[in-house]
Amino acid sequence: MPLVTIRLARRDPPLSPQQKEELIAGTTRLMVDTLGKRAQDVVVLIDELEPDNWGQGGVSATRLRKARAADPR
Repeated sequence: MPLVTIRLARRDPPLSPQQKEELIAGTTRLMVDTLGKRAQDVVVLIDELEPDNWGQGGVSATRLRKARAADPR
């Protein structure tokens, strides 16, 4: 049974239930088409992380987002 975990940074506005359904369906199709798995055997987990709980380059995602909003090159 394939278990796929998708980790996303929580955004404002957050993902809608419809977007999550589409993400689950699309990921399931990918496993079926690529690996030949049965759709009913594919488990998809969506893990939304708070931006204070991860970072890049030594800076929290909250600070990165603020900096990018101030300078949207």
